[in-house]
This record gives sequence, C-alpha cells and structure tokens, in this order.
Amino acid sequence: MSRHVLPRRVVTRSSGSIWPEPSGRAACSGSLLTSPFPWSSSPSCGETMMLCLDRRTFEMGHAGRVPGIFKIPGDESLSGRTFGSRRACPVPGGPVYQDCQDAFHAFHQDLNFVRKFLQPLLIGELAPEEPSQDGPQNAQLVEDFRALRQAAEDMKLFEAKPAFFALLLGHILAMEVLAWLTIYLLGPGWVPSTLAALVLATSQAQCWCLQHDLGHTSVFRKSQWNHLAQQFVMGQLKGFSAHWWNFRHFQHHAKPNIFHKDPDVTVAPVFLLGESSVEYGRKKRRYLPYNHQHLYFFLIGPPLLTLVNFEVENLAYMLVCMRWMDLLWAASFYSRFFLCYIPFYGVPGALLLFVAVRVLESHWFVWITQMNHIPKEIGHEKHRDWASSQLAATCNVEPSLFIDWFSGHLNFQIEHHLFPTMPRHNYRRVAPLVKALCAKHGLNYEVKPFLTALVDIVGSLKKSGDIWLEAYLHQ
Repeated sequence: MSRHVLPRRVVTRSSGSIWPEPSGRAACSGSLLTSPFPWSSSPSCGETMMLCLDRRTFEMGHAGRVPGIFKIPGDESLSGRTFGSRRACPVPGGPVYQDCQDAFHAFHQDLNFVRKFLQPLLIGELAPEEPSQDGPQNAQLVEDFRALRQAAEDMKLFEAKPAFFALLLGHILAMEVLAWLTIYLLGPGWVPSTLAALVLATSQAQCWCLQHDLGHTSVFRKSQWNHLAQQFVMGQLKGFSAHWWNFRHFQHHAKPNIFHKDPDVTVAPVFLLGESSVEYGRKKRRYLPYNHQHLYFFLIGPPLLTLVNFEVENLAYMLVCMRWMDLLWAASFYSRFFLCYIPFYGVPGALLLFVAVRVLESHWFVWITQMNHIPKEIGHEKHRDWASSQLAATCNVEPSLFIDWFSGHLNFQIEHHLFPTMPRHNYRRVAPLVKALCAKHGLNYEVKPFLTALVDIVGSLKKSGDIWLEAYLHQ
C-alpha cells in the first residue's frame, strides 16, 4: 500500500479517494487530536479514532463502537488505549498529534504479527507541517533507548522461563490447599483461622503478581494463552475480571502519574497528589481535611482498596461492559471459597474470613504498588518521550530474594515500565543497561531501601497536604 500525506482536515487513501470534512455533523470537523483514552472524553457523532506511529496514521474505528475499537486476535493491548491514539474532533488552529512508536512497541512484542493487521488500516502519513503535542525531546536519548531495547532482544531477555512461572502457580495453589488443611485439621479456632487468613492473603497477593505477568503477555509466546491463563488466575483464584484489570492497568502504563489518564493517581477528591494539591488549594476546595490525609490514609487506603473500591469497580465494569464470561469466572471463585469454608464457620464466619483476607491483601497491594509511584512526580501531561515519561514516574527498591518474591519483582519498577512485556525474572539482567543509559543522559535512576520506600508514601501524602493547606490559606 502506498503512503500519502495527510494535509490539515483532509485524509487520502491509497485508492486516491479524498475524505473532506464530515458534513451534517456540527460537532465534528475533520481535524485530528491526540486522545490516549478515547472513552474518557465522551467522543460523539461518529468521531474517528486514529493511531499515529512514526507519523504514519491508522484508522482504528469510530467512537460509536465499543471501547475496544480495534482488536488483534488474542491481543487486547491495542485498542486505542495506548500512548498516542487520536480522535477526530474540533481543534482551534488545526490538528495536532502525538507519536506513540516506542509506547506501541513496548506493548507489542511481535511487531511483524501486529503489522499484518495494521497494514489494511494505513491511511497515510502526516504532512511535515502538522503540529505535534510531543514536547522537546532528546533525539539521542530516543535512539539510545531503542538500541537498548534491541540489545535486550538480542540477549533474549523477552523470553520467559516456563519453570519459573510454573513454580509461581504451584506455590499459589499449594498455599490455597494449606489454608484449607489448616482449618480442616486444627479446627476453626482463632489461631488456626489467623494462620489460614495470613496464608490465603499471601496467596492472593501472589495471584496479583502472576495475573499481572499474564496481562502483560510476558509468560507465553502466544497472546491467547496469556489471556486465557490470566482469566483463570484473576477469575477462579481471585474473583476479579481480567478485562477490568487490563482496562485500567494499560492506562497506568501508557501515562503513569498523569492526571485523568492514569487511574492510579486520579484519586481526588479523596486524596490530593502532586499538582492537584495547589489546584485544590487555590480554588478553595476542602472536601476533606487534606492536611491530615497522611493520617486518614491508614483508615481508608490500605484496608479498603481491594475490599471496597476494587470489588465495586470490578463488578460495575463487568455489568456495564457485559463481560458475562468474566462474571462466571468470578462466581466460580466465590462458589469455591464459600463451599470450602462455610462447613467450618457457617455463613457469618466464612464472610468474616473473606473480609479478613481481602483487608490483609489490600494492605499488601497498596504499599507494594504505590511505593514506586506516589513519591514521584505527579501532574498533568508533559508530552515527554517514552523513556523520560516512565523514569519521571517510577523508582526502584533495593532487591533481595525476599523482596523480589514479596513484591512480585515490582521493586524493579523502572525496568518493568520501560519494558512491560519483559518476563520479570530478567529485570536484574537488564537493570545495569538501563542504569548506564540514565547515567549517560543525566536521568535519575532512583533506588531506595524497602522501608524508606514505604515511609516515603506517607511523607509524600503529608507534603501534598501541607502544600494544599498553604495554597488554601494564602493563595
């Protein structure tokens, strides 16, 4: 297919046909605008979704369709939800774009496979004069990062070790059996119940890690196998929807620590992070005593995230998006759990055990996942290149055999964000290369002790609360 130039408000196809501005749609012009997550801005009247890769533009579908605008068989990571997808809508002064080449490559290992599905959707190239949302970028850094990725591929660091992940699944299943045997053999007393709850919470925490690996397609060569295994781990072993997790988690990876694009930091008005502290203070918004948010964090953050927020959000997603198969998977988890423990505890006791396990795993989830992000830069879109955007939002925690296992290797958060499809057992090997790249370009490669990283979460919340109070009183 030949490639053509896309002048402002005109798109050409290889057949030579021209698409003028849409007529009869007052709300839509033919200009192009970056929209990394099209559903977040309620596109209307048939707006066209675009994907920009190295200035080549692909038509992904229309807003009238479901959020999964374009799907490669077995691959759910390409549906307009990554770094630089775009939509047609009115833009004063003409169209703008943001290229997503490195982000796209980060989410898709087999580009040759992906290109087969993209080629028919190619509609042309952007004209040289097209304005860009890409901020000032270091061309040498971009080139060096791509060379680093190629070196990692040559070192076979994107190849998984089946035995490693089989062992992870095996020890999860063993903990599930051990918890049940503890109650079966020792009875439902307080001591056995406490031990069983701790073992189940540990199992649930490790399930989060394993399904996270599967969601990033870093276990099996074929995407279909990863997604099927993720549905089993997330559904049968945890009671959640794999599609729900991928929906929110891919957004986090595409735009980490960016308000309204990363759901993990879009937590106002409950907590204020980063730049939102000044904004709320200047606008005199006081829904909660934010100068004390580092204190009430302990009451509603770690204890309730999984038990309340995730449970409600997950159920709402499955019902609204009609993910009936995910709902069946989740139902199989609850059926198994309560059938196993109601004979020992009765319904009230089994519910209490379930709540205890969810609260314990919620503590793990909050502290482990936020120690790498909350203390870092949080704010609005800066339009950086892929490597710079990921490094600005992440930090590492000093590794050890225990911390690696306990955190699911998320202590290598920098490497994970730069290479989300890399199997986690290879993070240690790629880390020196990433550190050398950062040193060459003056980028901050931050590594903290584990306890320091946990304390920094609370310190960051307190700092943001103090900034809000200062702005609220004096600006």
